[in-house]
Amino acid sequence: MNPSRRQFLNQLGLVAAGLSLSPMLPTETLAEPAIKPFTFEISLAEFSFFPEIMSGKMSNLDFPARAKKDFGVNVLEYVSMFFNDKHTDPAYLKELKQRVDDLGMKNNLIMVDGANLADLDAGKRKQAVEAHRPWLDAATALGCGAIRVNLGDTSKAMSGTPDDPAEEAAKAAADGYHKLLEYATNHKLNVIVENHFGNSTDIDWLVGVLKAVNMPNAGLLPDFGNFCQQRSKPETQDIKGIMSTRCLKEYDRYEGVRKMMPYAKGISAKTHKFDAQGNETETDFRKMFKIIKDAGFTGYVGIEYEGGLMNMYSPESGYLPVAEGIKTTKTLLERVRKELA
Repeated sequence: MNPSRRQFLNQLGLVAAGLSLSPMLPTETLAEPAIKPFTFEISLAEFSFFPEIMSGKMSNLDFPARAKKDFGVNVLEYVSMFFNDKHTDPAYLKELKQRVDDLGMKNNLIMVDGANLADLDAGKRKQAVEAHRPWLDAATALGCGAIRVNLGDTSKAMSGTPDDPAEEAAKAAADGYHKLLEYATNHKLNVIVENHFGNSTDIDWLVGVLKAVNMPNAGLLPDFGNFCQQRSKPETQDIKGIMSTRCLKEYDRYEGVRKMMPYAKGISAKTHKFDAQGNETETDFRKMFKIIKDAGFTGYVGIEYEGGLMNMYSPESGYLPVAEGIKTTKTLLERVRKELA
C-alpha cells in the first residue's frame, strides 16, 4: 500500500538552612532528604514502522505483538493514519484493545494528524475540532490517556509555504485547542501538542498557546527532532522531493525542550542516525535527558525511529533498518537512564 502525499504530509517540548540553627532543630529535620532516582518508562511510537505498514508487511493490528515480542516494549503510541479510517468502528477498536489486553500491554497515546485546529477561518476551525472528537472516543475505547494533535497546516510547512502570521495563528490555535480540551475533559483525557512544523517549532509561540488555554488536561509532547522553522522548497512535489529538503533555520533543540518541560506530558525521543558507540548523531541524549531529569519528569519516553522512513527514499544514506534502529534507540535510552539514575 502506497501512502498518499496528503497522508504523508500529515505526519511530517520545560539547602537553604544555616548550620548555626542545627542545635535547635529536631534530628528528623537534619536528616538528608531522600533522593528519588531518575527513571522513566519506555514506550514505542508506531510511526517507527512507517515503511512496513505502508508497504503492507504489517498492519495496525500487528503493532502490539511486534512491540512486545520483538522489542520488549509494553506501552504503545499509535498513529491516526494507520487506522485507515477504522477509528469509528467499534468492532475494530474492540479487537485491537483485546490484543493489547491479551499481551498485558498498555495503550498510551494516539498521534492524530488531521484538520487544522489553528485555522484562521472560524468555520474551518470548528470543523477541525469536530473532526478530532472521534479520535477522543477511540482513545477512550482503547484505554489511552491522551491524544496528540497539531496546531497548524502540515502541507504548508512541507511545501515550503510560510505558516500563518504568528499572532493571528496563536489566537486561533488557543480557540480551537481550548474547545477540543473542553470535550476531552468529559473523557478524562489529555490533549497534548507536539512541536511539529510551522509556528509550533517556535517554542515561545507554542508555550504561549499553552498559557492562553490554561487547562489542566493540556500539555506538550517535546520531540527531539522537530525544531526546523524554515525548510528549503522541494524540487519536486512528491515524497522524495519533500524528504530531500534542507533545514534553513532551526530553534535550539536543548533550549526548546527546556522551555517545554514544565508542560510536558510525554517525550518523543526521535532518532535518525547513530555513531559507532550507539549515540544519536543529531541529538546529545545525555545532555537532553539531563534537562529532562532536572525538570522532574518521570513519565513515558517514546521511541520514534525515523531512519527506516529515510531509508525508503535514500537507501544509500546509511540509515539502519527499522528493527535495528528501534533496538539501538532503546539501548541508548536504557543507557542514559542508568547513567543519570
